[in-house]
Amino acid sequence: MSTTTLNDPASWSKPDPMSDPKSLERGFRSKRFAHVRELIEASVARTGRADILDLGGTESYWVIGADYLKSLGDRVSITMVNNEEAPDAVGAQFTNILGDGCAPDLFAGRQFDIVHSNSVIEHVGERDKMKAFADNVRRLGRNYYVQTPNYWFPLEPHFRVVGFQYLPLAVRAGLMRRFNIGFFPRAKTAEEAWDNVREVRLLDRRMMREFFPDADIRMEKVAGLNKSIMAVKRAD
Repeated sequence: MSTTTLNDPASWSKPDPMSDPKSLERGFRSKRFAHVRELIEASVARTGRADILDLGGTESYWVIGADYLKSLGDRVSITMVNNEEAPDAVGAQFTNILGDGCAPDLFAGRQFDIVHSNSVIEHVGERDKMKAFADNVRRLGRNYYVQTPNYWFPLEPHFRVVGFQYLPLAVRAGLMRRFNIGFFPRAKTAEEAWDNVREVRLLDRRMMREFFPDADIRMEKVAGLNKSIMAVKRAD
């Protein structure tokens, strides 16, 4: 990639690895879906259906399990909650709702068979927000699956720079002002640069165990290194 491309926001296009069935990212996500399918199968076997709450999810994510979900038909429903308006759901199994995954009154008095969240908790804010998000997961789901990138994996997945997460915030913000980095175009203002780097707070295994004490903490490995962390609770 040329320096001009790195410096020119107009030349930047947001990476979309999930659109390529052969991409590494799509492959990793598809393999991780085995943990989600485990929970769905258990719920369907136990009650005949699986009502799923997906915090911060999108309908496009579930393409990785499309054939399996299709085979279950109306025995599966997936409610997706996001804090920004989302397009109307296309599939009959899906519903989009505007809401805050950290709000203590989210779906008050209701519980789902499964709460699902993929690469969201690292975006919700400071530690108190992460805890509020985790508390909702545990309150709302008889079973749950929460995945997040591992802080200690060398390649930062949002900015796609090795060791980016270990740099001081000021250095990260300075780089954002100079270059197109990963999923972010070059920031037009210092405020935008700081917002970008503050928006991602990676977690480690210790934090995930703290937030999800009743879960089985599972690690996704790549070349012997822990790439991402999954908190999985299966009630039965």
